[in-house]
Amino acid sequence: MNVLARITLAKSLLLILAAIGLISILAMKQSPDSLVVYCGRGEELIRPLFQRFEEETGIAVKVRYGGTAELAATILEEGRNSPADVFFAQDAGALGALKKAGRLIRLPGDVLAAVPARYRSPDGAWVGVSGRARVVVYNTNKLTEADLPDDLFGFVDPAWRGRLGWAPENGSFQSFVTALRIREGDERTLAWLKGIQANAPRVYGKNSALVAAVAAGEVDAGFSNHYYLYTARRTQPNLAAANFYFRRESAGNLVNVAGVGVLQSSRRAESALRLVRFLLSESAQAYFAEHTREYPLVESASGGSDLTPLSDVAIPDLDLNRLDDLEGTLRLLHEAGVL
Repeated sequence: MNVLARITLAKSLLLILAAIGLISILAMKQSPDSLVVYCGRGEELIRPLFQRFEEETGIAVKVRYGGTAELAATILEEGRNSPADVFFAQDAGALGALKKAGRLIRLPGDVLAAVPARYRSPDGAWVGVSGRARVVVYNTNKLTEADLPDDLFGFVDPAWRGRLGWAPENGSFQSFVTALRIREGDERTLAWLKGIQANAPRVYGKNSALVAAVAAGEVDAGFSNHYYLYTARRTQPNLAAANFYFRRESAGNLVNVAGVGVLQSSRRAESALRLVRFLLSESAQAYFAEHTREYPLVESASGGSDLTPLSDVAIPDLDLNRLDDLEGTLRLLHEAGVL
C-alpha cells in the first residue's frame, strides 16, 4: 500500500480509535525540558541517537514510533492540538504532505545549508538527514556490470524474461515509480511497468527477501534500496551479489531521504531545532553511515569506503516534495497488472 493510501486509511483508523478513547493527546504531555518526536523510523535503529541527544543536552525525548504515513495522518488529524514538536519521517513524500498542509516551520538557513539543495525542501520546510539510493542488485556469479543496461528501460528487453525480481508493494518501490512519473510522465511509466510485467518478474514482499533471492541465484537481478545488501553482508559477507547504479541519469538512481521537520504548533521550537542540528552533526551522520548503512547527507561526512560516493551516481534532478503524489502511482500499478 502506498503512502497516500496509508495516510487515508490511517485517518479512518484514528477516528475509530479516538471514539473509543484509545488516543489521548494528554498521554504525550511535555515538561519544559522535553520534546515529543513522532518517528517513522525503526525504534531499534534510531533509539540510540535519541539517547545520545538526551545525554548531550539534558532534553528528554518522548518518542511515538509508527509507520511514517500513519504518523503523518495523525499529525494532520490532531491539527494544532498535536503534542508533536518534531516529525522524523522515513521518506520525503510524507514530509511533503505536511508541508502542503502548512504544518511545518521554515528551518533556519544554517540548517538548510548543511545538506545539498536536492536533499531538502526548496522552501525550507524540512531537511534530509540520511539518504537511501535505488539500485539494481545483481548476482555476481551470473552477471557483470557490463551485462546490465545503461538505464532502467533496458530491462523491458525480452532477454530479461524470468530473470528479474521486484517488490511492488514496498513503499520505496512506489516512491521510485512516482519519481519515474515525475521524470518521464505517466504514459512512459505505464509502458515501463507493462514491459517489466511482460518479462514475468518474481514478486517479493520485502527488499531483504529480494536481495536474498538474487544472492541465491533464484533471479539474476532485482530493484532494491542500496543498504539491504550491506545489511545482508553483516551475517553473510561472501554473498554473490553486488549493487549497480545506472550509467545514465534516471529515476532508477533515485536517492530518497529520511528527514525531519519542526511542527508549526510546537511550543518548543528552539529545543526542536537543537535536535534537528544534532541529527546533522558529525557524530549522528557517522551513525547513519556505520549502523544503518544509509548515506550521510552532510557534505563533509564520510559514507564509508565501501559505499559508492553519491558524487559518482547519476542522480535524477527532481523535487522530493513531489513524492507525496502517490495516487497516480497506485492507479498505474493496478492498470499495469502489477498490484
